[in-house]
Amino acid sequence: MSFDYDLFVIGGGSGGVRAARVAAGETGAKVALAEEDRYGGTCVIRGCVPKKLMVFASEYAGMVEDARAYGWDIQPGAFDWPQFRGKLHAELDRLEGIYRNILKNNGVETFDQRAKLVDPHTVELADGTRKAAKHILIATGGRPVVPEFPGSDLAITSNEIFHLEKLPETMLIVGGGYIACEFAGIMNGMGVKTTQFYRGAQILRGFDDEARGLICEEMCQNGVDVHLGTNVLEMAREGDKIRVKATNGTERLFDVVMYATGRAPNADDLGLEALGVERGRKGEIIVDEYSQTAVPSIYAIGDVTDRVNLTPVAIREGMAFVETVFKGNPTPVDHELIPTAIFTQPEMGTVGLSEEAAAEQEPIEVYATSFKPMQKAFAGSTQWVLMKLIVSQATRKVLGCHIVAPGAGEMIQLAGIAVKMGATKEDFDRTVAVHPVMAEELVTMRQPVRTA
Repeated sequence: MSFDYDLFVIGGGSGGVRAARVAAGETGAKVALAEEDRYGGTCVIRGCVPKKLMVFASEYAGMVEDARAYGWDIQPGAFDWPQFRGKLHAELDRLEGIYRNILKNNGVETFDQRAKLVDPHTVELADGTRKAAKHILIATGGRPVVPEFPGSDLAITSNEIFHLEKLPETMLIVGGGYIACEFAGIMNGMGVKTTQFYRGAQILRGFDDEARGLICEEMCQNGVDVHLGTNVLEMAREGDKIRVKATNGTERLFDVVMYATGRAPNADDLGLEALGVERGRKGEIIVDEYSQTAVPSIYAIGDVTDRVNLTPVAIREGMAFVETVFKGNPTPVDHELIPTAIFTQPEMGTVGLSEEAAAEQEPIEVYATSFKPMQKAFAGSTQWVLMKLIVSQATRKVLGCHIVAPGAGEMIQLAGIAVKMGATKEDFDRTVAVHPVMAEELVTMRQPVRTA
């Protein structure tokens, strides 16, 4: 059969756009891309980018206090949400324009509508047009989901938080993952009276226990009202507020309730089942190490595959797909030792294994230090930071590095290179400390605090 395109990409987020651009721009392939919403996907439009800008905005209140302690005669003012929101939306529009231009400049044909699969080589657009392609790449991402319970329709998700007309006075955030914890810090920093419910025993499940314990403690110190082992039973509208009944027996009124309890892959109504594309328990598309589905001409990358749901991972998967399919260089995606930043307040950077996961695997040594950073201590703050290395007793390799500190995300990118290279504890020790900085503690820890 003759094809209209060498590649048809469904989804205009970070992964889909990168794959389309590189396939068209570097291999000369004829490429089309369909996107039913905005270009840039979750990360650019309703995720990392606007979230990080909100984190920046929310941190200035604390900076004013610190500045006064350093002798600056400045007074805190009020936070102007509508002004910030206007600038935020203008910036997202600018970034979306860049994404559209990237595709256009690389010769990718775009369709601003939903697409689904008809057969292994054919997609149908919402207007009924059909296009044939040699290869189809699904990069449709994921979405936040709210569980069903009485009154659950009153909750918003992270998608809507960027569009609030006005900042609420009181807000409940339900969830204990990084999205819930980041927004608890953001809203609290912007002056919203913020409560967080999490049904588990500690926030940030899956991350290092000591690190998440410190983050929870600091969040509470900063004014977030965290309730662990607590969930919502039901919600009801009461005037312009929401009455929330909790499992701990309390009933309270909030202006806004945001749920951040999980995300689902966008793989429904794409016509996958009829073609024999396998899906997993959460509805994710099942792929092999080359991102290929059970149907040889159909591939999938990013959050829709529910492997490691991070923007740079989707981009990596898109690049590996192009290498494999269009450059004749089969490239599996390496999902090992991915450094990650969590923009909670305090911030966390992490790479490799938590102390708990490492100890289950082999005998380890733990090097850790906790201290008050110079800048904050001078200002009279009680904030603590944590630097931690998990080391294999047998190979001396650093299996995990965990940092809870201002700027932890910047630090972990560089520590991540060393850990990815297989650096040993002695490699860290041989490196001269940069003084005076917080990160110098990573290379000055001589004695393990414990072994496991």
